[in-house]
Amino acid sequence: MAIQKVMVIGAGQMGSGIAQVCAQAGLEVLLNDISEESYERGIGTITRNLSRNVEKGRMAEDEKAAVLQRFTKSLSLQDAKDVDLVIEAAVENMDIKQSIFKQLDVIAPEHAILASNTSSLPITEIAAVTNRPAQVIGMHFMNPVPVMKLVEIIRGLATSDEVYNSIEELTKKLQKVPVEVNDFPGFVANRVLMPMINEAIFTLYEGVATKEAIDEVMKLGMNHPMGPLTLADFIGLDTCLYIMETLYEGFGDSKYRPCPLLRKYVKAGWLGKKSGRGFYEYS
Repeated sequence: MAIQKVMVIGAGQMGSGIAQVCAQAGLEVLLNDISEESYERGIGTITRNLSRNVEKGRMAEDEKAAVLQRFTKSLSLQDAKDVDLVIEAAVENMDIKQSIFKQLDVIAPEHAILASNTSSLPITEIAAVTNRPAQVIGMHFMNPVPVMKLVEIIRGLATSDEVYNSIEELTKKLQKVPVEVNDFPGFVANRVLMPMINEAIFTLYEGVATKEAIDEVMKLGMNHPMGPLTLADFIGLDTCLYIMETLYEGFGDSKYRPCPLLRKYVKAGWLGKKSGRGFYEYS
């Protein structure tokens, strides 16, 4: 199936990045959010990213203008009535995602594929609230989307081969690398990454070393570009906690138990870079 028109739901950090790469690939993009303010913030981020590309000689000014012209503002899910694909990048909460997919199932045309950018929630469970589970799939982009090459493509229990192939082809068109993953909690990326981050937090909690020392060990000893505690701050400690809770609940295995220090920081509102304080302070 040829995908020409895409709706991206959520104009936050992930949604705006997904919308940007879709528009750069020549697709018509409806960028949807629940408020005008959120939409403007998202389109502002995209404009700044494109301007940086022009400054660095990666893109001509007329190319930037052409990309921006492919965006249409959307403040209602009703706008999904004539799209080929919806990519949902709303908050990581099953009730919210299921509510969105229920509505999309009624609004979107019969041929439309419904994709979720969830980083840990079961695609099968999201698909179950629709009458088109064969057309529901996961597209887990990495952050920051315009830079990172990987997209985990997650098949739900009922996802058809035709839908998988269409999304794999689209991912390559977006200049990304698709990797097929089955529908288990956390998929591959977060099932491996989050327990490492959680263990780093336990290491701090138990007084094994300072936060700086833990990050330095992983950067210099394991050649990671940033330490796990710095990375947690960038991801958002609330997001880290939510994913660990999803893994813990999904597998029922104590190795996925979130560190009490992580819970304490989230309860204190220390969510990382976005709140100004997490394991480190950000001015």
